Amino acid sequence: MADEVILLDFWPSPCGMRARIALAEKGINYQYKEEDLLEGKSPLLLQMNPVYGKIPVLVHNGKPISESLIIVQYIDEFWKDISPLLPSDPYQRAQARFWADYTDKMVYSSVKGIYGGKGEKQEKAKKEFIEVLKVLEGELGDEPYFGGESFGFVDVSFIPFYCWFYCIEKLCSFSIEAECPKLVAWAKRCMQKESVAKTLPDQHKVCELILQIRKRFVENE
Repeated sequence: MADEVILLDFWPSPCGMRARIALAEKGINYQYKEEDLLEGKSPLLLQMNPVYGKIPVLVHNGKPISESLIIVQYIDEFWKDISPLLPSDPYQRAQARFWADYTDKMVYSSVKGIYGGKGEKQEKAKKEFIEVLKVLEGELGDEPYFGGESFGFVDVSFIPFYCWFYCIEKLCSFSIEAECPKLVAWAKRCMQKESVAKTLPDQHKVCELILQIRKRFVENE
């Protein structure tokens, strides 16, 4: 009997993209269920994630798993013999988890500040965002991926934010590539992977949605 895999997601969500990339890397067939969070949360989402009511949620054989990095780890552990995302060495695994957690906390918070702020608040968030990217660029070094020669857990956790870069640059009038050229080169390298290229939505489409949300909730304040 084949596994039943369902993903509850919202198309512009970087967190949801993590799960989609991980499933694609493993070659796992799944049913995608779009949650239009702008219109409200479905009863299924609230049933599968009653604590937070957030996407993504992976439902595997009827059992829900929530929180994107936990979902990616679950996918990697359950289908462990296919394209491993986490290294086998315990120390390297711990380091990968640390940097994935860093992207989860630091990148998202600074991006949220840019999209949700204006004036001095937005400028402060922009500076924080650049500082975070420089830290990540330092960790990447001269390696092709955060996992060294192999595309791995940290890459999966961070690359979804790349489709938001265009809108960040548009809102803040600066070049991310000028600030962090190695990081942008890494992102373009990741985009050559089929799992990433087919998952990340068009950056202009993402920006259009973000600007609509911003106009609705921020600019009219």
